[in-house]
Amino acid sequence: MVRQILPISALLLGSALLLFAGGMNTLILPIRGTLEGFSASSLGLLGSGWAVGYVLGCVFMARLVARVGHIRSFSVMAAFAAVAVLLSLLMLSPWTWVPLRSISGFCFAGAAMIVESWLGERAAPENRGRIFGMYTMVNLAASTAGQMVLTLGDTRGIVFFILPAIFYCLALVPTAISSSASPRPLARVSLDLRALWRNSPVAVFSVFCIGVSNSAFGTLSAVYADQVGLQLTAVALFASLPVLAGALSQLPIGMISDRMDRRLVLVGVSVLALVVDLAFIFVSPEGRLANLIMAAAFGAAIYAMYPIIIAHANDHAEEGTSIQVSGGLLMLFGLGAIAGPLVAGFGMGTLGQAGLFVTSAVAHVLIILFGLLRMTMRAPVVEADKAAFVSVPQGRMSTPETLVLAASPEEAEEATSEEPREEDEEGEPILDGEEEEAPEESAAPGAPLAP
Repeated sequence: MVRQILPISALLLGSALLLFAGGMNTLILPIRGTLEGFSASSLGLLGSGWAVGYVLGCVFMARLVARVGHIRSFSVMAAFAAVAVLLSLLMLSPWTWVPLRSISGFCFAGAAMIVESWLGERAAPENRGRIFGMYTMVNLAASTAGQMVLTLGDTRGIVFFILPAIFYCLALVPTAISSSASPRPLARVSLDLRALWRNSPVAVFSVFCIGVSNSAFGTLSAVYADQVGLQLTAVALFASLPVLAGALSQLPIGMISDRMDRRLVLVGVSVLALVVDLAFIFVSPEGRLANLIMAAAFGAAIYAMYPIIIAHANDHAEEGTSIQVSGGLLMLFGLGAIAGPLVAGFGMGTLGQAGLFVTSAVAHVLIILFGLLRMTMRAPVVEADKAAFVSVPQGRMSTPETLVLAASPEEAEEATSEEPREEDEEGEPILDGEEEEAPEESAAPGAPLAP
């Protein structure tokens, strides 16, 4: 295990620093915005702005990397992410925070894609699954730790704006000091709605609805928790526990979906989410424990839906197209994530705190009804023909490169570009951002990154 981790330790560290900073940045804005008196609808726009930048990053990052290289692109992403969070401190207004969150979303997508493409290059066929698992665990732990750090200080001050900027800058160090050759070009994602609909109408319809629901909760959960009177530690737990519960629930739910119609499993999980929606709307739990238990149950349901949909779509995908199908669904999730916080923010401004769960309840009802309808129109895939279920992060934590990293070696090879790397006169690859003649002490292609 140690021999597998050491070659990728620098990349895992860079990713952990990136997600640690992102966890702080994501939570401080709604908390501080509430303290500043921002409306729920304006705070919902923060999530929509982030999703717009995230989608644009997934679409255009491959072109930027092809133009200036991996290391330079990553450095630019880290620098702009740091600038965005510092400007958020200098300009305490929702109308400046929204475009700054778009910049943060673009930077996150770009930086994550670069790290994941590097990990994909380092992953040998026999340990690809383990590397993806370690990467997912590191990111989950780092993001949660970043959110929980906010409980250690005063959110009215400047510390929790400066700290994310520092860690964004630190995140570029592991790749900046690397002396190894750049990985292959990034995977390009395209959105062909007609092809996706022909492949699986349930996946197309449901993934958009899940984007609406999950992004609304991810953006405004802290605002809801504050409005029901939870203290700062409980607010941070209310935002982070659902993600942890969703990560834990994916494996058992995935195993069940491998043995029965995935649409039925999706409908069942949606029913569970709807029950919790209705409990939040009509019961309005009071107290820390009741809210945290219900939030964990909610996260276990909503964050398990996305990988079920990816697996279901891949069950119907033509051979060699599974990564393209998953990438297209990721973009649809991103489009739903643009609408979700906006609608939920308006709902909270109109209906009060229950507006958040009214929004997600509508999304879950639509998933249930459409899933049941499609089950009467198309026979389920037999177990022998099903694609392997892969536990993947929730949509807004994934990029096209996440899908490549999680894929089998054969699928990953098919999904990546065949564009050749630039080579020097001796046929060796030119290092990213370096001149043709590399120093003698540079590592050969495939060597571990500098620690």
